[in-house]
Amino acid sequence: MIAYDESNRLFFLETPHTSYILGIVDEEGFPGQVYYGARVPREDVSYLMRTKEPPFVPSENARERGSFLDRFPSEYPGNALGDYREGAAEVLDGDGHRAVQFLYKEHRIYDGKPGLEGLPATFAKENEAQTLELVLEDPVLRLRAVLLYTVFADTDAIVRSVRLVNDSDRPVRIEKVMSLALDLEPEESLGPWQVLTLHGSWARERQMDFRPLGYGKTSVGSTKGESSHQEHPFLGLASAGITQESGIIYGFHFLYSGNFLAQAEKTQFDSVRILLGIHPANFEWTLAPGEHFQAPEAVCVCSLQGLGGMSRSLHDLYRGHLIRSPYLHKERPILINNWEATYFDFNTEKLLSIAREAKKSGIEMLVMDDGWFGKRDDDNSGLGDWTVNEKKLPGGLKYLVEEVNRIGLKFGIWMEPEMISPDSDLYRAHPDWAIAIPGRVPCRSRNQFVLDLSNPQVEEYVWSCIESVLGSANIAYLKWDMNRQLTDLGSAYLPADRTGELCHRYMLAVYRLQERLITRFPDLLLENCSGGGARFDPGMLYYSPQIWCSDDTDAVERLGIQEGTALLYPLSTMGAHVSDCPNHTVGRVTPFRTRGHVALSGTFGYELDITRIPEEDRAQIPAQVATYHRLHELVREGDYYRIASFRDNGFYDCWMSVRKDRSEALLTFVQVRNRPNAVSRRIRIPGLDPAKIYRIEGEIPGEPAPEVLCHGQALSGAVLANAGILLKNPWGDFGSILLHLREMA
Repeated sequence: MIAYDESNRLFFLETPHTSYILGIVDEEGFPGQVYYGARVPREDVSYLMRTKEPPFVPSENARERGSFLDRFPSEYPGNALGDYREGAAEVLDGDGHRAVQFLYKEHRIYDGKPGLEGLPATFAKENEAQTLELVLEDPVLRLRAVLLYTVFADTDAIVRSVRLVNDSDRPVRIEKVMSLALDLEPEESLGPWQVLTLHGSWARERQMDFRPLGYGKTSVGSTKGESSHQEHPFLGLASAGITQESGIIYGFHFLYSGNFLAQAEKTQFDSVRILLGIHPANFEWTLAPGEHFQAPEAVCVCSLQGLGGMSRSLHDLYRGHLIRSPYLHKERPILINNWEATYFDFNTEKLLSIAREAKKSGIEMLVMDDGWFGKRDDDNSGLGDWTVNEKKLPGGLKYLVEEVNRIGLKFGIWMEPEMISPDSDLYRAHPDWAIAIPGRVPCRSRNQFVLDLSNPQVEEYVWSCIESVLGSANIAYLKWDMNRQLTDLGSAYLPADRTGELCHRYMLAVYRLQERLITRFPDLLLENCSGGGARFDPGMLYYSPQIWCSDDTDAVERLGIQEGTALLYPLSTMGAHVSDCPNHTVGRVTPFRTRGHVALSGTFGYELDITRIPEEDRAQIPAQVATYHRLHELVREGDYYRIASFRDNGFYDCWMSVRKDRSEALLTFVQVRNRPNAVSRRIRIPGLDPAKIYRIEGEIPGEPAPEVLCHGQALSGAVLANAGILLKNPWGDFGSILLHLREMA
């Protein structure tokens, strides 16, 4: 999978369908990007770096060193020495200079995949992956950049990371360190590049956005101390006219949950430089002699089969090499959360009444959300005081959990351990534990502050609270929330010259806490959340197999949110619930059936007061539960195909999960807007085996789907993919259809 051509100084990194080639040029050892695309033989393609044409390499044309540096496709570009494109690293040395340039020193290739100290990272067994460790050095600063590249046998993803090592006898201050830099040559045959990003806000996260790539810099990023609702740590570079199954896209994804920058820079020569890493704003790190700094991991995918090819490569990578939870390949318990049912107004009897009714319908877990602790009757107080409010819960947590277990349900709980309320016993005792800048009016958000987790004493307090709560009763599930961003970046713990380290130290502490959590409670189902989807990123998947997708549970709004999320993440990672109507976020009324179909392409659960919903809705829950148990393995493990997008066509949405052996598939169709005087919908179904014959069933196992108009309900994969099927238009808006396709014996 990885080979080195010593005579031509070329490295070949090979995935099942792509090649990534880099090379070393000139006697100084400039590392350069040669090629990234469809897999090619191991031949000498070093000519692609254009070092045999003006301005040549510095050893042949020293008078034009600047021109060389400003054109050379550098593998890890430095700063302030002639390359005027944005660099991947910037440091401040003891003499006040910011110049850095990394040159080849040595390398080694080995089987397997190393972890990253203190950070989430992909993993693999020795026979599943190979790693290139490319050591670069700035000989003036005596600063090493250790670049790690790993390729996997079973996916077209390549993961990269950087470790900076100070080999000098003086400290150096890192002011920028990108995890990935990649220079791509112009591709006139593909048409103008498009940039694909995911934007949003609270309740409308991860909306897909295409835009033409113009000259200069196009970027997305977050300085909020989290990956954020507004942007996502992903950037795609797509060929013109890309579709789900055709065209080329380079996808770059960051395995980190804090501040990030993702940038594409189109140069005067029409090449494109991609940078991905920790956002340099509000970031500094002092590296003492002998110390090292490990940057987070980044993922690269080159898909030759359009957006869908990229999605499936990332899904396989994350299922096979990132998510560690014992729930990865298991059915998740169907839960009911009391938040939208009661908000803060609940007590033990109210929760038990929900649990009793839920048990009758086949629901398997009750989750108690915000409001169970301290002085917490609204969101203005109590965070940090993680002791049970016995006015609401007489007998405490243990009594409540035992009663819920006696009913026959598991029990889950909500916590927001990173936060502190000004009105709390904790804040009154330790105001210096909140992130703040002395003398400035504090910036409250949701009337709460953020705990300074860079302080080991604070980190230990948070852990003691988590451990105490989870150890006090038979708790099977934890929803870990974070409802505000980082501001007022001051720390009473860190010295003044280390304040720039606060955001990254904070994130490292969150990772340590979650690692302790899943180690201490290995059977716990952890679901991360951040005001909905503000920390839905690959970094968190290393600790939790699912993340709450959005606080907006409206089925129609969820179409776009879940489409953007599924572009990068397996469906099994998306927290998705059936909620009450009118929807609490947008006021829309949608059929209970449709709400169930949309939530089925996620973790599946309920967010409502089951004791008060209409009887006709409650009567549908047992069938929805049965459908989940019958089909969720297919959703959880299958390949994802996006067939149509309401975002694009304005009328309907359609997607599918296909079992890896192509023996069955589940198709979901949602008609958002009906049309008058219209013919039936023609739907082409990709991803099946062309030679196999499939029977099309509806929601009743073994029964034909009445919505399908075709000559019989058995068709070949070739006909389904090319000719397609006809679907009746559901009556009214917001109707949905579920089709189960099974290979006939």
